[in-house]
Amino acid sequence: MSRPDREVLRTLIRVQGIVQGVGFRPTVYRYARDNSLTGYVLNDSEGVEIELVGEAEAIDRFIAALQDAPPPLARIDSLSVLVREVAPSPTPAEFGIVPSRSAERGATLISPDIATCEDCVAEMGDPGDRRFGHPFLNCTNCGPRYTIIEDVPYDRPMTTMRDFVMCHRCEEEYTDPLDRRFHAQPTCCPECGPGLSLLDDRGVAVDNAEPVAATLDQLARGGIVAVKGLGGFHLACDGANDRAVAELRRRKGRDEKPFAVMARSLDDVREFARLSGAESLLLSSRERPIVLLEKREPFPLAHGVAPNNRWIGVMLPYTPLHHLLLKSGEPALVMTSANISDEPIVKSNAEALERLGGIADLYLVHNREILIRADDSVVRAQEGRAVHLRRSRGYVPVPIDLGAAPPPVLAVGGELKNTVCLTRGRDAFVSQHIGDLEDERNYGFFQETIAHLGKVLSVRPELVVHDLHPDYLSTRFAGELEGVERVQVQHHHAHILSCLAEHRLREPVIGLSLDGTGFGTDGTIWGGEILAVDGRRSVRLGHFKPLPLPGGEAAIRQPWRMALAMLMDAFGGVDPAWAKLFPWLARPEAAKLSALLLKSYPFVRSSGAGRVFEAVSALLGVREVNTFEGQAAMELEMAAGKGRGLRPFDVQLEGRDGEPWVIDFAPTVRQLVEARLNGEERELLATRFHATVGHSLLSAVEKAGQETGLSVVALSGGVFQNQLLTSALARDLGARGLTVYRHSLVPPNDGGLSLGQAYYCTFPDNST
Repeated sequence: MSRPDREVLRTLIRVQGIVQGVGFRPTVYRYARDNSLTGYVLNDSEGVEIELVGEAEAIDRFIAALQDAPPPLARIDSLSVLVREVAPSPTPAEFGIVPSRSAERGATLISPDIATCEDCVAEMGDPGDRRFGHPFLNCTNCGPRYTIIEDVPYDRPMTTMRDFVMCHRCEEEYTDPLDRRFHAQPTCCPECGPGLSLLDDRGVAVDNAEPVAATLDQLARGGIVAVKGLGGFHLACDGANDRAVAELRRRKGRDEKPFAVMARSLDDVREFARLSGAESLLLSSRERPIVLLEKREPFPLAHGVAPNNRWIGVMLPYTPLHHLLLKSGEPALVMTSANISDEPIVKSNAEALERLGGIADLYLVHNREILIRADDSVVRAQEGRAVHLRRSRGYVPVPIDLGAAPPPVLAVGGELKNTVCLTRGRDAFVSQHIGDLEDERNYGFFQETIAHLGKVLSVRPELVVHDLHPDYLSTRFAGELEGVERVQVQHHHAHILSCLAEHRLREPVIGLSLDGTGFGTDGTIWGGEILAVDGRRSVRLGHFKPLPLPGGEAAIRQPWRMALAMLMDAFGGVDPAWAKLFPWLARPEAAKLSALLLKSYPFVRSSGAGRVFEAVSALLGVREVNTFEGQAAMELEMAAGKGRGLRPFDVQLEGRDGEPWVIDFAPTVRQLVEARLNGEERELLATRFHATVGHSLLSAVEKAGQETGLSVVALSGGVFQNQLLTSALARDLGARGLTVYRHSLVPPNDGGLSLGQAYYCTFPDNST
């Protein structure tokens, strides 16, 4: 009688996750061959299907090997044995990789775009390799994915590489299961792949046979070149050339917002920025985000790269073309998104020539289409972990596990820093950064992204979730969708839920939701909120004191207006003795606004925490006018020292029966003005202000805990991009025995809002 483990079995396996376009099938092929198994492996819209025929022990070894050592870019979310039976006769003679097939619904995951791997970089630099200097080489471990895929299953005809017919040698590699380029869909070589061209501003090819060399020559002479990348174009210039950087600022109309820099290597980065171990790992990771680093002083790059800023955004090369540009050129190039103002990044050659005219001197382009725009991701290392400030290329469309499966949800985010989120089962797919929907082009990008995500995920939403604000374009879009149920979620409630979603936390929490602007349930503008959040239920326990916004939107662009409102609120008027402290009081508009504030003119009021930071920035003489969003608050953080134990200013915490209590910074403003009159240093005052906000929030959480019995705190909202405040507050809350949750996977700003909206739908609706 034969032993059961010697019996020949047929086992059918379904694998789901990021398992297409990442070398999964050749890995399965090798493991099957190693264990003397026959059968097949194929891709379909569900993921990967594997049939194994062989002895039970060999099949178990195969499954263990696949789970323990999948391909580098793969992510196995589930491995299910669907059938395990005695193999029918005759059994397959060998193991094969068979063509893909479609399924009724999709469950496969798409890999994000991945930086060029070390093997490919080595080939590109080897004069004896046929891909020497090839700007489009890739393999199953690297290269474009999400930005070139049109539909699933992920096969070449479903990508923008379908226009390029593989040569005989590439075809051999592509069809060899033991080759690193087996079914690497974008694979190509100089003979059969896309090509580079260098164009002038009329779209006419520059007469040269070496477009990379000519580009480097242009950059060395101080020129500005539009370079087509992975998810769009960059505008490049020599990062050490003051004149070139100043000219790029002038042409782009970007006064002070920092430019990102691409450096050749970690050693080159260390020449101009401080670099920790965690930051080095982020820079050299396969995602290759922009990482915020502290500048070295003296700073050897152009001052205009990041003026009035202690931080600089840095990335390493992530495409073969980037490696070629940095290999023999300047050690650091400005590589800023190719767009105007807040428009979406340019992605096509024709669009570049149309929209970047007058900015770029030359255009380094290629003829591989970018299907989906994806801006560079931005992260910072905080206490050894990555915190996303913009989640985009390299990370999208990797899903976030919600821990619960709502009906298919489309969450459309907010108005600024927009992202959208589509759910499929427990997976939440947060889109790449879209931007501010106030711009018509971004609204088109928003619609394009929703359509593309739905297509490649094979999801038709049953619920659409949107913000309370009736005038957001995302809200209007949700209202125009047919055949779906609409759900609305208050802005700051969604912020807290986005933090909870990252941690799959379902218990009630105290939520500190701090940002500049969000539409409240009472129809007023919120922004400094202490909430009790329990799934779909949110109670406003307390908030920052609402202050007038003198001039409405102008008060956001010009923080001195908010500073004036805080002075009037704290003192009831303006003292002529303050003229030297606050030069902006001499503005003609200041006198008019003061008179209106004295008369209690009905300006719109806001409890926005961001507005308080910006007002104090103006009160300290740090920044009175924003040239980009959040500039004044950011510079206030940079003006502050790192000292601990400083005495905070006074704050008033007022409570009224049955009403949310109010955090009032009027005492802070009075003491701050007195301190300035006494000549105290700006750095000390900025540090004390941060300590004051932290202390007031700590008191608010303790009060909230007494009222609710809760001891878990979630921090969310754009203000928690402030590293000084966030780290100190989390430390102090922890020292009180409270459990604190913060963001990492999605930004604390409005870029994470769509995830919170989607997570809302995982909780039961107890309203009926």
